[in-house]
Amino acid sequence: MIYLFHEYLNIFQYVSFRAAGAAITALLISFLLGPKIIRTLQNHRIGETIRKNGPTTHYLKEGTPTMGGIIMLLSIILPSILWAKLNEQIITIVIATLFMGMIGFLDDYLKIVKKISKGLIARYKLIAQIIVGIFIAYMVLYHIDKPIIFEDSKKLSDEQIQLIDKGEKTKQYFEQEEKSKTSISIPFMASNTSDKIINGFLELPKWLYVILIILVITATSNAINLTDGLDGLAAGLTAISITALGVIAYASGRLDFSDYLNILYIRGSDELLIFSFATVGACLGFLWYNSNPAMIFMGDTGSLALGTALGSLAILLRKEILLIIIGGVFVIEALSVIIQVLYFKYTKRKYGKGKKMFLMAPIHHHFEQKGLPESRIVVRFWIIGILLALFSLSTFKLQ
Repeated sequence: MIYLFHEYLNIFQYVSFRAAGAAITALLISFLLGPKIIRTLQNHRIGETIRKNGPTTHYLKEGTPTMGGIIMLLSIILPSILWAKLNEQIITIVIATLFMGMIGFLDDYLKIVKKISKGLIARYKLIAQIIVGIFIAYMVLYHIDKPIIFEDSKKLSDEQIQLIDKGEKTKQYFEQEEKSKTSISIPFMASNTSDKIINGFLELPKWLYVILIILVITATSNAINLTDGLDGLAAGLTAISITALGVIAYASGRLDFSDYLNILYIRGSDELLIFSFATVGACLGFLWYNSNPAMIFMGDTGSLALGTALGSLAILLRKEILLIIIGGVFVIEALSVIIQVLYFKYTKRKYGKGKKMFLMAPIHHHFEQKGLPESRIVVRFWIIGILLALFSLSTFKLQ
């Protein structure tokens, strides 16, 4: 909305300024609404129920207000709509995030208010994730511009680059290579060409690309849900991963940057920096209340929304594979649960008694059982997340 005033105030045309504005707005919304929402949840006794087979240190958290994802959802959606140019990418990611946030809210409501222990039936959540995946696939395939690889943008003037970024046709300036809308980027393969991978890009059949999108959305939303077991862990790691993707979004939407970094040029993707910064601001604002000892938990309202936002960003930027590195901690958390379950079933079938690979899963609880303080585990996981994010950004110049 604010972008509409760029003709009257030139500074509003700059994505970097509006991204900063979105982050600050998200923080302010968190600070203003946070205490009120916490009090409301406390008054209505909407608190967390701690499982009896969980870590004993968590028993003190019984009754802590949950459904705090409401704070995050408002802090993401409102600044994004306020500060961003509402192009196809922004509309897609806002709708997807809001939809899954509402599904998470329904799940929390059924578990905490209606006292239905399992909340929303798992298959209904899976159906919702499939719907979101199909919606994103539809937008990517039929409404968002094809990504482009340019041979050399240096022959263009700054004025010509600005015109191209704003939507002017490009072939009048130089030849370009348009990638299929189902092309995905393969890290470390930029200088490699094979039957399937050409200059680091793999083109998938449409049906397989749709399945990939559904898998990404399902995996990210569930992985963040599993990671949300320690105060501040999921919010901090999400802020780190989203920051890395925000940098990629800005570079992908700039012709000169995308050419230098040898990444896809995706017209309009720089606006996703505003959504990214709004999400980071929302995460930091939520951490104000969620750091140990937490005053509120995000619940499925927050974790499903954040997971969808993270997965959607990666899809819109064609960084589905790189997301495995950027969100490496989330991958490890999810894998630890899968390994724990499979190993238990295997040993039970073979020996008649199930054994555990870890003391407890997800893996952050394993370290808790080893005696590490919660805050130390969280900070160390953050550090690992930062290192993975930095490494992922370095892959652009690795051929």
